[in-house]
Amino acid sequence: MSGALSWPFLRLYLLVLLYFSANAILNVIIPLQGKTLGASNTAIGLIMGAYLLTTMFFRPWAGAIIQKHGPIKVLRIILILNGVALLLYTLTSLGGYLVARILQGVSTAFFSMALQIGIIDALPEKDRSQGISLYSLFSYIPGIIGPLLALGIWQAGNANYFTWVMIALAIFTGMIGYSTKIEKRKDEPVPDHTEQGIQFFQSFNQLVNNPCLFKCSVLMLIASVVFGAVTTFIPLYAMQLKDGNAGVYLMLQAATVVFARFVLRKKIPSDGTWHSSFVMGTMLLLTAAAQCVSFSVRGGAIFFYTGAILMGAAQALIYPTLTTYLSFVLPQVNRNVLLGLFIAMADLGVSLGGIVMGPVADMYSYSTMYMICAILGLSMFFFAYDRQQLSAG
Repeated sequence: MSGALSWPFLRLYLLVLLYFSANAILNVIIPLQGKTLGASNTAIGLIMGAYLLTTMFFRPWAGAIIQKHGPIKVLRIILILNGVALLLYTLTSLGGYLVARILQGVSTAFFSMALQIGIIDALPEKDRSQGISLYSLFSYIPGIIGPLLALGIWQAGNANYFTWVMIALAIFTGMIGYSTKIEKRKDEPVPDHTEQGIQFFQSFNQLVNNPCLFKCSVLMLIASVVFGAVTTFIPLYAMQLKDGNAGVYLMLQAATVVFARFVLRKKIPSDGTWHSSFVMGTMLLLTAAAQCVSFSVRGGAIFFYTGAILMGAAQALIYPTLTTYLSFVLPQVNRNVLLGLFIAMADLGVSLGGIVMGPVADMYSYSTMYMICAILGLSMFFFAYDRQQLSAG
């Protein structure tokens, strides 16, 4: 095998799988633990949202630091911080989870940027979309078994199970991470680090001034609000459904992401051109998914699980499509920093899915909250259209 499926890259994908396995478990454990302790949806959303809200603030800085020092050096340092965060989950209760989520957010900002920048720099242009899709694919594989494992740990009522799982993930992630290598392509231009600090602060204006970055960032932000609302509240919403099971829902969603990203990885546009119909189609999937989840409280489990499959399909396509497009159209001199800003919008959206939608669920209901998510998705269906077909040229 060669390119994005060569052994060095398969090792990177294994590292991604191990790293995000902890979150697949925590995404179920934390809301259930919070509800048991009497926390409101607002409080649960704040704790869950703190993770990626922190990641959002550190992501652009991470892009600049990694571009200067290289992904491997940064990766090895950040894996230590990740281990500390995972151990903290085993030593504290709900209050300490907030601190652990913040530490894990810092770690994830650098980890994900290091690997994605490394993949983009190491692969030729024709393989970029495959590399990014496979990275994202392996970050979702833990979601297939993680939720069911989390429910098993929760229902067993034995805290030692949770402790040993977190310790094992911290150790194995560190071992694989420290033995990983990423080689930069020889034809990749070397950035001028003397101007990097200035470029970093000037790049924030590009969120508005660069039409390509602006459009992608808005689409990613709103889509991520929906994804965040699902991640945070599905474990609690499923308890209101007669035949609903959060573990099965999250497993179906993650399995769909994995299947779709592997099967469709070569279908994702990788030519630097804006494909309106393709992006609009993914936003339509997102809208239908949120509406199915909303209606399931009346329509039953069939709508609940259909929503999981549609949501997984939308997740499989939105992120790699927009990231690959931006890797072509953003200026090379500060591409990594701008990609960091874009990914920060995804982090912000997921955080808002918990922080903002939590009070909505408290005031109304989970069903109403997911209906609002569907309306947001529909608005992005129209926003994705661009008759000028923006391109790298």
